[in-house]
Amino acid sequence: MPPVFRFAPSPNGYLHLGHAYSALLNFDLARQAGGRLLLRIEDIDAARCRPEFEQAIYEDLDWLGIAWETPVRRQSEHLAAYRDAIDRLSALGLIYPSFESRAEIARLVAEKETGGAWPRDPDGAPLYPGTAKSLSAGQRERLIGQGLPFALRLDTAAACARAGRLSWNEQGEGRAGESGEVAAYPEAWGDVILARKQTPTSYHLSVVIDDALQGVTDVVRGADLFWSTSVHRLLQQRLGLPAPAYRHHGLIRDTAGHKLSKSTHATGLRELRAEGASPADIRRLVGLT
Repeated sequence: MPPVFRFAPSPNGYLHLGHAYSALLNFDLARQAGGRLLLRIEDIDAARCRPEFEQAIYEDLDWLGIAWETPVRRQSEHLAAYRDAIDRLSALGLIYPSFESRAEIARLVAEKETGGAWPRDPDGAPLYPGTAKSLSAGQRERLIGQGLPFALRLDTAAACARAGRLSWNEQGEGRAGESGEVAAYPEAWGDVILARKQTPTSYHLSVVIDDALQGVTDVVRGADLFWSTSVHRLLQQRLGLPAPAYRHHGLIRDTAGHKLSKSTHATGLRELRAEGASPADIRRLVGLT
């Protein structure tokens, strides 16, 4: 079977050079390996994702000369698959609801840090500090019945205890030059959110479900997601899903050394094209010949 690669942007802004690098790299690797390239639209964030951004993704990729298979998978059209995964994890006793707001969590962290630094995940965010895991089933049902918003969290310690030692096959640069078999440390992320009351999935959950359902064999993505692979490997193991090979590539950064981001309004491909840039210019800008 030929290898299967994928490029999976979110339509919450216009593509920039960082996206171009990842898309072109996936396209080039798929061609070199005689494989397939899939395009997936990760549009579960209904508040930020917009149709015009999705249309711009198609236009920008086509302008770059990238070809992908159709139909395109749009996550918003497959919410039932994510609910099913949540149900399976819940049946294993690995899911619990937490009811604190973001402001309440920030307050809890501040209180705990009066006695010293509170642990943080690899991205620098504080681990969940609440006590929702200790609530009884009756207490949880009562709070849910009151209509309180909640997040569904993975009981990471329980999942890790059953999963045993986990690792993944890293074929890229990692975060500090790691390659080969890399040990996974999902416990470093604490009890991550897998879904919310209004949204039956999260990035961590949907990405492993989609990759498995689409038969993705090679995940090529930015090094900022390197340690997220630990969570993905844990979910794959608990859900009985195959583990693809991973290749985490370096990030395209601005003149200040920061990674390009839609939230900081990094210069988009559409702007560069309007200024006269060609697809060959984009390749040179991201370091691809």
